[in-house]
Amino acid sequence: MENLLERDLRVHHTALNLQAYRQQLLASNIANSDTPHFKARDIVFRDALDSALGRGKWEHSLPLLKTNARHIGEPAKFSPEDFVRYRTEWQSAVDGNTVDMDMERAAFAENSVHYEASVTFINGLLRSMQTAITGQ
Repeated sequence: MENLLERDLRVHHTALNLQAYRQQLLASNIANSDTPHFKARDIVFRDALDSALGRGKWEHSLPLLKTNARHIGEPAKFSPEDFVRYRTEWQSAVDGNTVDMDMERAAFAENSVHYEASVTFINGLLRSMQTAITGQ
């Protein structure tokens, strides 16, 4: 049985990995801001986190049974790439590039704050566990 500490650590560990992946996507968008026909991408963070933790809307509790070799099997394990979407274009560019630098910088800064918050939560959990163990 999973205890409270393991559950909290798993949530923050998963969020940390997804935030790192999102940071890579946002950095790629910024790096390709002058590349013709580049399409900005981002991740649907909430859906990806829910799916990674097994509580997404596509999760099911009963295993699927294949009675014929041509049946479609169960979906593959979680992959953050499944939740990557092209960003909505707000202002079209002549060269077909959809990167809006203001939006990318804001998303990059916001994601950095969330990443730092996850690290802080993990440190706090581990510090409180250490305090409980040592009795100080």
